[in-house]
Amino acid sequence: MPKQLILCDCSGTQTLDGDALAQATGLGCSRVHSALCTDEIGLAAKAIEGGDAIICCRQEQRIFEELAADIGAAEPAFADLRDRAGWSDDSASKLPKMAALLAEASLPAPREKTLDVISEGLCLIIGGSDVVLAAAEKLAPLLGVTVLLTDDCAPPEARDFDAIRGRISHAKGALGHFELTIDALQQVNPAGRGALGWGAPRDGGQTACDVILDLTGATPMFPAPQKREGYLRADPGSITAVSDAVFEAAQMIGTFEKPLYVALEPLICAHSRAEQTGCSKCLDICPTGAILPMGEHVTIDPMICAGCGACAARCPSGAITYDAPSPDVTFRRIQTLASAYRKAGGDAPRLLVCDHDHGGQMISLAARHGRGLPADVIPLEVEALSGFGHAEILAALASGFAEVAILVSPRTERDALDLEIPLAQAMAGAGRVTLLDLSDPDALCDALYDAGETPAPCADPILPMGSRRQVARIAAKTLTPGDEVLPLPEAAPYGAVLVNTESCTLCLSCVSLCPSGALLDNPDMPQLRFQEDACLQCGICATICPEQAITLEPRMNLGDSALTQVVLNEEEPFACIECGALFGVKSTVEKVVEKLAGKHSMFATSDTAKMIQMCDGCRINAQYHSKNNPFAGAERPAVRTTEDYLSKRKDH
Repeated sequence: MPKQLILCDCSGTQTLDGDALAQATGLGCSRVHSALCTDEIGLAAKAIEGGDAIICCRQEQRIFEELAADIGAAEPAFADLRDRAGWSDDSASKLPKMAALLAEASLPAPREKTLDVISEGLCLIIGGSDVVLAAAEKLAPLLGVTVLLTDDCAPPEARDFDAIRGRISHAKGALGHFELTIDALQQVNPAGRGALGWGAPRDGGQTACDVILDLTGATPMFPAPQKREGYLRADPGSITAVSDAVFEAAQMIGTFEKPLYVALEPLICAHSRAEQTGCSKCLDICPTGAILPMGEHVTIDPMICAGCGACAARCPSGAITYDAPSPDVTFRRIQTLASAYRKAGGDAPRLLVCDHDHGGQMISLAARHGRGLPADVIPLEVEALSGFGHAEILAALASGFAEVAILVSPRTERDALDLEIPLAQAMAGAGRVTLLDLSDPDALCDALYDAGETPAPCADPILPMGSRRQVARIAAKTLTPGDEVLPLPEAAPYGAVLVNTESCTLCLSCVSLCPSGALLDNPDMPQLRFQEDACLQCGICATICPEQAITLEPRMNLGDSALTQVVLNEEEPFACIECGALFGVKSTVEKVVEKLAGKHSMFATSDTAKMIQMCDGCRINAQYHSKNNPFAGAERPAVRTTEDYLSKRKDH
């Protein structure tokens, strides 16, 4: 059944042309209502009951979802035409923008990948007795509470919860499975009459819990503590903050769904080879410490991962990809917005990338109380701003957007964006990518309306398909036609390997350790080859080179030469003096002869020195037939027979 747009002009405060929207989107449209969420709620119920309805308002999404539950119908889809398009002081036509937003809303929603996390309600409250004991009394009826007292105090008389004293020396885990090590651990000694006392202290105590309520006011136990699920932290001096944390802890019992934010393909990870560290971009940028090295690749703890997406944006090989949603879904959304905008008669759209919370609220406030968004600015809400890297930015520009602006929120992890945006600017050209760090809706409007002349979009938009790395290269070539070589910032994941041919001995150790196969040998002759588009600039080749003959040059080669194998260094092979077979490098063999012949005990004579100039087969044959054959042993003893044993017995 085709989807139908349910339109409402919100008491006549926006202009909607149902016929034009139907023609632009190919979807059926209801008549334009004026009070769909109040006086005309019955008409909304009929539309929802019919199925495949798209309610063109998100402000009252909760009302319509509850209405669908009441009548036993499936929840409708939603598209916000009012805040994002209709409420705008821009006099230009809003039809192309509305068509783009509706086309995106019609895309199938990706299926979320989750795992179940079980919390049995074991809660550890840490802090001074003046704060934690009151919190424990409130939570004890609901959770299994243990208090860890950090001050010098007597054990509490209350026995509704457990009490210990000590200091935490190590902590790991997340909601449902925290593991802690406690030093100077003292437990309550309940025996005897009078006040309770503490037992003898001991180090290395082990405990586990599902939830940690940290009321110490000290340094957090984990990096990025606000992102560690199950770890609640509050200022002990703030009654409101402590009450909020206690209330939140009371809810953390039961089974929860933990999203699986990223996917890992260890085989293409370029972290390490032969204990030589190469790429560590994800390890350096992960705010929660969810990524750890594991031999030649990394591993990700899904329980600790908070889904910021920074690792996926920075991964040069695509071993880590954001999976909530996947890059394919993001590319499809971008292309759908740009294509629908053009088909509806628009030209040179601008993309505003933001998150759901801060960005969505800024847009809504700007529409209700300010000038609203310009007619050519299309908002794209994403799950993780830090995961919107250079590949996504380039895909947007190559899909037909003239500019890309990223609106960060106060909680956005900026490390990845501060590296990815300069990289995108270097590959796309100046004036096309902007970072907006604003918290005032009016300032957002001013920045978008006063941005100046919009650059022309690319003449031949592409359909972004493939891996992030492939999309980035195709997009860069679309934005910069020709065979140019674009210089890139340091630590860029694209570039060339430069070899000092005077120092290189063609030992090919770099080839054996290259994780992406960008460096190759030639089995027929001493030759080092290189395919630039496969190079990750991980640096393992430069690290492992015994002659320090390799350097890296970050750049984007848009020519076809980047897709082919080029020779970085080659030499004449040496011919075996016995059979003439080619082996090794002539200059290297000559150097070895010069250094060892007649100067080393193993090659003191002319016959042994000649072995240096032989291939493997001839060298073994010469050694076997030499006077001091290293393969020869003592004379083999005669085989003894039964007669030999019997004659020996007779002698005795």
